[in-house]
Formats: sequence, C-alpha cells, structure tokens
Amino acid sequence: MALVPYTETAEMGLQRFHKPLATFSFANHTIQIRQDWKQLGVAAVVWDAAVVLATYLEMGTVELRGCSAVELGAGTGLVGIVAALLGAHVTITDRKVALEFLKSNVQANLPPHIQPKAVVKELTWGQNLGRFSPGEFDLILGADIIYLEETFTDLLQTLEHLCSNHSVVLLACRIRYERDYNFLAMLERQFTVRKVHYDSEKDVHIYKAQRRRLREDL
Repeated sequence: MALVPYTETAEMGLQRFHKPLATFSFANHTIQIRQDWKQLGVAAVVWDAAVVLATYLEMGTVELRGCSAVELGAGTGLVGIVAALLGAHVTITDRKVALEFLKSNVQANLPPHIQPKAVVKELTWGQNLGRFSPGEFDLILGADIIYLEETFTDLLQTLEHLCSNHSVVLLACRIRYERDYNFLAMLERQFTVRKVHYDSEKDVHIYKAQRRRLREDL
C-alpha cells in the first residue's frame, strides 16, 4: 500500500534515503537507524517528519514518563524509540510486511533495561482493531502518515478507537497536497485540532488533536 521503491537514479535529494544507516542523537543516546529503501521503499527510511516529532518529544512539552503511547505507521521506529528512551511505554506499530525490519531497529537502539517498555505490534489501520482496547493509549504518535487518500477513513477510524477522552494525538507532517488538508478537515469533525509546532527548515507541521467532548458539539 505505501511501499514505493525508487530507482538508484532518484534525484539528489533522495540520496540520503539510500544510505544503509541514519544516525541521530536523542535522549542522550546515539541512535543508528538501519534503512532499506530497495526492499521496503518509503516504510524503511527516516523522513523529516519523524525527526521533527522526535525533537518535539525531547523538548518535554508532553510528559512521557509512565505514559502509554502508540506509534502508527512507524516504519523505521525512530519516534517510538525516542519515546521509549524518554520514559514512555510504547507500542510501535506498522503493517505485517514491515514488522521484522521495524523490530530490528527497535532492538538495536534500546538498552536492555528499556526494551521491555517497547512492544512491536502489527496494526493495519481499520482492521482487527479489537486487538487493541478502546481508548487504550494516553498518546498516539504519527509521522508522515497523512499522504494516501484511500487510507484516510481507516486512519480516522483507528484514531477514534485508540483514543479516550483524555488521549492526545500528535501528527507530524509536511503538507504536500490539497488532500492532506482534507484529512485534517475530516479529523476536525471528531477531534479538536491545533497546530503546536512548525519546523520552517524542514517544512514540517505538528498538529495536536483530542477527542471532542459532547458539550463541544452542542
């Protein structure tokens, strides 16, 4: 669905995605993310939105210690790894085809005493949501997961299932197309949404969403 391999002749801006390792420093740890563009395409490289969201988490704006978090469409797992290093109990999810790759990055970058705080689990949006308890998570994270219009309804259904009235959703994205705004409009029908951060260098927005209370809809 989202696996779009590119050829070796991709434009220069894409060359960093062909590197086998991407190295970052977060939460006083050096994180080395393995990338595999040839095999898994967009699911196996670190996008700017993930870096910006990880940086935002490190700012301490959201209390992560003891928090129950889930990352949707995790890909390489950078955001979930950083959340775990910062004290959250994280369920890091993606579709089945990407799980082994995702798991290898998570295990390689979390110290043994933190690994129990991070669980890699299959989640295809809109499917088998019964595997997750309704309103199970305090924090739902997503980096660059708003780009395929055919997934919007399933993604929204998944967010509604995972969120309680107290859950916070943080979505980091680069607005590339008009359809991206269409998803935000869909989200606003069920959630209050506001932009909480913008990285002008990487052109990445972070939106915070919370389920609308009944009185807000009256």
